[in-house]
Amino acid sequence: MRAALLAAPGRIDLADAPRPEPGAGEVRIRLEGCGVCASNLEPWAGLEWMTYPGEPGGLGHEGWGTIDALGEGVTGLAIGDRVAALSYRSFAEYDLARADMVAKLPAALDGQPFPGEPLGCAFNIFRRSDVRAGQTVAIIGIGFLGAVLTRLCSAAGARVIAISRRPESLELARHYGAAETIAMDDHWRIIEQVKTLTGEALCDRVIEAVGKQWPLDLAGELVAFGGRLVIAGYHQDGPRQVSMQMWNWKGIDVANAHERDPAVQMRGLREAIDWVADGRLDPAPLYSHRYPLEGLGEALDATRDKPEGFVKALVMLR
Repeated sequence: MRAALLAAPGRIDLADAPRPEPGAGEVRIRLEGCGVCASNLEPWAGLEWMTYPGEPGGLGHEGWGTIDALGEGVTGLAIGDRVAALSYRSFAEYDLARADMVAKLPAALDGQPFPGEPLGCAFNIFRRSDVRAGQTVAIIGIGFLGAVLTRLCSAAGARVIAISRRPESLELARHYGAAETIAMDDHWRIIEQVKTLTGEALCDRVIEAVGKQWPLDLAGELVAFGGRLVIAGYHQDGPRQVSMQMWNWKGIDVANAHERDPAVQMRGLREAIDWVADGRLDPAPLYSHRYPLEGLGEALDATRDKPEGFVKALVMLR
């Protein structure tokens, strides 16, 4: 099979790799595509603790496709089933997944890309956020996750204030139901604007979806007394400092919304499938850029640099 591998920081090589064979309890998926995740960017830039080159297909964990082989003991799945998978080497033509970590895609999704991992992640973040009707929710960072969360929170009856750098991101937030949008340019101006919009009360929930120090600082400032700060951004580039004095004084709850329990991850994936299949969520506007497998390096650069109109890159294999 053809597979992309991270040969060195900033360099993707295409390799001919053996097609993997499923072991007991596994399925093999003939991949249609795989989403590109912002968590790929630090390995792409170079991390001291990483070993290069990586595995064929490595970094790819947002794949979908069709089962073409079953391992021993697999039940409830069949060759030809179209699925989304939680697997880890999907920048390749084939990948293996545990049978309990794939979910069937219904006929309503035929022909549509479905990067299940990030969609499921958004639903799990939403559940951890405990958003309720009538609350005010600030979402900091309107990329893929922020946009989906805007839809989920607004559908729950919350008033969403979307905060992001790019005008097109704020327009996207309005498309998904944001009641208010604020340009992310000046720390103190944003705080004052949120105070004005909320009558000084600030926000019942604040979801930080960037993964950088400043958005985290801003998020703490925007949480109301007794509110909840939800950390959805992936903070992988070093330690963070937080104002514990402020957090203590406000008496806020802080939720790390990254799930590692496989059963919870699959719950989010199944919820995402249901919402997209029945039309409650249309993620199509979020798939802004598509690349062939040999264009993975360009896809990673675009994910980092965010050219105009960029939201999410998909690597298409079929």
